[in-house]
Amino acid sequence: MKRALVLLNMGGPNNLDEVKVFLTNMFNDQNIITVKSALLRSFIAFMITSTRLKNAQSNYAKLGGKSPLVGYTQHLVNKLQKALPTLQISFAMRYTPPFCESVIKDLMYQGVEDVILLPLYPHYSTTTTKSSLEDFEETSHTLGFHPKIHIIEPFYKNSLYNAVLIQKIEEALLGNDPQEMELIFSAHSLPQKIIDNGDPYQKEITSHVTLLKELLKAKGLHFKNVHLAYQSKLGPVKWLEPTLEYKLHSLTNKNAFIVPLSFTIDNSETEFELSIEYKEVAEKLGFERYIVARCPNDDDVFVKCIEALID
Repeated sequence: MKRALVLLNMGGPNNLDEVKVFLTNMFNDQNIITVKSALLRSFIAFMITSTRLKNAQSNYAKLGGKSPLVGYTQHLVNKLQKALPTLQISFAMRYTPPFCESVIKDLMYQGVEDVILLPLYPHYSTTTTKSSLEDFEETSHTLGFHPKIHIIEPFYKNSLYNAVLIQKIEEALLGNDPQEMELIFSAHSLPQKIIDNGDPYQKEITSHVTLLKELLKAKGLHFKNVHLAYQSKLGPVKWLEPTLEYKLHSLTNKNAFIVPLSFTIDNSETEFELSIEYKEVAEKLGFERYIVARCPNDDDVFVKCIEALID
């Protein structure tokens, strides 16, 4: 029986022309814009895309004209293929190519009968995990692809995954004394309404921070303080708090160490929003140091983590 591992993620524009595709698909996702009317959701998506497009393209231009996420994911796939030669390794994106349709057609062509799905989100959310899994399963049904499917559950408690997060923190410290730094775990925000409707994301994020604090202590990494904040708020509705900007404004110690918590792969929200936009905010606020840790990306320990998850 031919088996495959498919990594699932939100995706990111491969070029500036795809920014419109990315925004349009994201805001037409019923797990993101939760109104029941498809027509109303389409209108909302059109309005948001129209107002954000030029600014979003400008942001991606500063990253070389594309999201770094797809390239980093391909590097991870290449390493996994070497580590797991008996599996066919591929990845599918929710909002930009490679879409599930092309990936599934290739799996069908290759005669794959058994598929392991790994959503690259360490914490569960209807806006990420559920959305990506539904996309793969619905597209499979439409194309007449009916393999045996195994779904890897959220892995924020996995010891190897947390080991690579601690490693990334150590690498980013570069000799700085953690006791002088304010550690801020930054997670992608969600509208409060989605949490109130039962999405477990916030609880899992909070639980993860508690776990990582204990692991840091056991490793002898003692930061001055440890905080949790949320980034990427959009629109006038109430979102999870505190925002990262509010947190930076509230700190009297002007030494910040930012750890992206809800991303496994670096993307525009880490390499632009955290590393450029919020760095500028920190500089205006008089911060002496502002450091951003890397995501796991294709780190060898993350590869071992994935191997263990699918074993």
